[in-house]
Amino acid sequence: MAAEKTPARPAVRGRIVMLVDNGVNGDSRVQKEARSAADAGWDVILLGKGKAKAKSEITWEIGKAQVRLLPVPNPLHRRRHEYRRAVLRSPLAYKPGPLASYRRQKMKAWRADLNVRLILARQEGSFLTRLRLVLPRLASRFMQSWVNLRSRKTAELDRRRKEMDGPLDRFTTAFWQKTMGNRSWRRLEPHLWDLELAYGKVIDELEPDLIHANDFRMLGVGARAALRARARGGKVKLVWDAHEFLPGIKPWNPHPRWHKAQCAHELEYSRHADAVTTVSSTLAEMLQERHGLKELPSVVLNAPDAELSPEQAAEPVPDLRELCGIGLDVPLTVYSGAAAPQRGLDIMVESLPQLADVHTAFVVLNTESEYMRGLRERAEELGVSDRLHILPYVPHYQVVRFLAGADLGVIPIHHWPNHEIALITKFFEYSHARLPLVVSDVKTMGEMVERTGQGEVFKAEDVEDYVRAVKSVLGDAERYRGVYEKDGLLDEWTWEAQAERLDAVYTRLLPGSAVRPAAERARVEAGA
Repeated sequence: MAAEKTPARPAVRGRIVMLVDNGVNGDSRVQKEARSAADAGWDVILLGKGKAKAKSEITWEIGKAQVRLLPVPNPLHRRRHEYRRAVLRSPLAYKPGPLASYRRQKMKAWRADLNVRLILARQEGSFLTRLRLVLPRLASRFMQSWVNLRSRKTAELDRRRKEMDGPLDRFTTAFWQKTMGNRSWRRLEPHLWDLELAYGKVIDELEPDLIHANDFRMLGVGARAALRARARGGKVKLVWDAHEFLPGIKPWNPHPRWHKAQCAHELEYSRHADAVTTVSSTLAEMLQERHGLKELPSVVLNAPDAELSPEQAAEPVPDLRELCGIGLDVPLTVYSGAAAPQRGLDIMVESLPQLADVHTAFVVLNTESEYMRGLRERAEELGVSDRLHILPYVPHYQVVRFLAGADLGVIPIHHWPNHEIALITKFFEYSHARLPLVVSDVKTMGEMVERTGQGEVFKAEDVEDYVRAVKSVLGDAERYRGVYEKDGLLDEWTWEAQAERLDAVYTRLLPGSAVRPAAERARVEAGA
């Protein structure tokens, strides 16, 4: 169902348009931001990324907030040179597109036809027909070799274009970076324009008072929308919600230009943000230094909800142990969240032969991903597949209650710069589930666990040390759980507390938007 192009303004505080470059489902932070802002009296519209070939928007509501997934065609996902023939680099390669596949299939069809004609000629005993087929058969063999050669050259060129590891590729990348500086992303990663062209017009039509841009790819979209609005005389404000330290992430895309382009794009537009929020105090300091921010970003932790709506509380929560097919007396370790090699989940599988009777559950978005399939295969090789359970996500408001069925929560992430600086979502979810923790020795989380005593820290990627930590926790679980009974430990680690911080940022940027008394709100909404 398509949404209205310009919804009415029911809010008394102002309109917030939130931007995220995913499908919203599975992103607990943006869902909680949208719901809590709408509950605080803002008119919230959350724009997310739909499928490239979708014919229309998909809409739904999160509490009082409206969600709209926009179709995002991606013709610029391929760079300009990938649409052209490389006459100098690979003169025998076919032009980009389906031509190589077409030529190979055409040759197979020709040779299949000649083979049938030869069979018929032999059956008919026609020497003349067989003689006439000699030259076409010889030609087909030559052409088959020629087409195969050009197809191989085409495949090699495609590979080189993706890897871009040749001297010419490195030169052109460095050239654009040197000559264009932060604007070089236009050459290095033009796909960022696909996002702009899908979101920009919709944002303009919504006429927001404030744009909340989540993470680095939406920063440019939000900044350009704010600049256009200001050019028309508006006073729209831009909040940049930085989820990660971009220079320190493991690139999502292996293309060698992708990470360089994203960093340049972020640096170009960060100066247009009126306020910056982020996920940890360490990251706030790093962002201020890198982007020359006048103010230290406000820290809004991605903590779970302390209170649920009646509708959420009424929904039945799946039983983690029942899904694993185990009883209450079976030791169960759990990992919940994104699944990728740098997250270190393999160590949990490798340890199972040394942890007799211990079961492990992975709660992940895509249970059939290549990474998950690899972990399943490894568990089978080790003879422990019956003790590995791979389960899908539950709604974000059920995560804490769902995970509470485990005996301990694991965060085995590797040493990447971005992993060192934050208390990630699952840290708070495990804590509110009152699970003892086993975490790798990344800086911020490792130090927090050692300070609170809520778990054990192990050396990242060290199976023996991981086994030690798990045995230590399982051997005295109640001691670690008891830490959560300390007054005040979990109070600040709630979304309600974080939502107040975020609302304070909005209110500061939009003078006069503070919450009004209920009677006054009723008069405004009634049109008095």
